[in-house]
Amino acid sequence: MSSMPLTAWITSYVAGQSRALESVPAAEIAAVIDIVRRAGRDGRRIFVCGNGGSAANAAHFVTDLGKNASEAAGRPFRVLSLADNVSWMTAIGNDYAYDDVFVRQLVNHSSPGDLLIVTSVSGSSPNLVKAAEFARREGLTTVALVGGKRGRLAEIADHILVVGDTHYGRVEDAQMNILHMICYAVVELGG
Repeated sequence: MSSMPLTAWITSYVAGQSRALESVPAAEIAAVIDIVRRAGRDGRRIFVCGNGGSAANAAHFVTDLGKNASEAAGRPFRVLSLADNVSWMTAIGNDYAYDDVFVRQLVNHSSPGDLLIVTSVSGSSPNLVKAAEFARREGLTTVALVGGKRGRLAEIADHILVVGDTHYGRVEDAQMNILHMICYAVVELGG
């Protein structure tokens, strides 16, 4: 157990959180915002997925983009979290493999020109990598939000946003901040 006072730990954590978010260049976030706006304007489907906390971030982002950004833009964003249908995911995981839980949904729903956004701290989750590889082969645009380890997703995604930290909490928090920026750029600046 550390002898560091709790307030000092909090101050240190917040400073680390700020560094994590600031490690992602604004121009790279702006480029992804433009990709999402364009997908919305063109009526493309936007699929989002992640595991664990990243799955929760995906669901939160889909809610904000589907409701708030759609309302502000005056047209619906066709957005879906691939991590939200527990029945389908468990059927795929049970009957095929857990690595297939996202890609098999993309097989059913996606078309060339759609957008896949994956969020991962490690950048190496096999089910996300498999989904991104499928998306590239099938002509979807791919965006990966990853942590400092980068992983395989950073090698195969069309666009990557790397949070320069490996602490799961800080990376997931920074990724959610970025996902909020994407939504609120549409809400506050127009889509």
